[in-house]
Amino acid sequence: MTGRIVLAGMAAGLLAACSAGATPAGDDMAAPSQAGVLTIEAGALATRIDAGEPIQLIDVRTPEEFAEGHLAGAINVPLDGFDPASLPDTEGAQRVLYCRSDRRSGIAAEQLAAANGGTVVHLEGGIVGWEAMDLPVQR
Repeated sequence: MTGRIVLAGMAAGLLAACSAGATPAGDDMAAPSQAGVLTIEAGALATRIDAGEPIQLIDVRTPEEFAEGHLAGAINVPLDGFDPASLPDTEGAQRVLYCRSDRRSGIAAEQLAAANGGTVVHLEGGIVGWEAMDLPVQR
């Protein structure tokens, strides 16, 4: 029970920090799907990017998939070599991980959350969900 309260408090803090000036957190972020892992919907992420919020996008797909199309400004850190300790400094930006559908980014998010002891966000539905909303992809 105490663990749930602590996790809920951590999630609430993250949502409050990310949601300043945005829609209520419950509208765009899902409840933790794993300990320390939250998802964000494509539309909510696009809104935050358009608003100029500092976000570090991390694409965990293969270099070949990344070359076929990715979110503008994303860096490619494939899951097969994903090491949370070697990720570049966020310089205060919120990290958001994504992949094709959200399975691999969920795995990477769990690894990152375990390594940093905090809450990590990944894109619900991955780039497939992003493209389904007709959001731009850099090719």
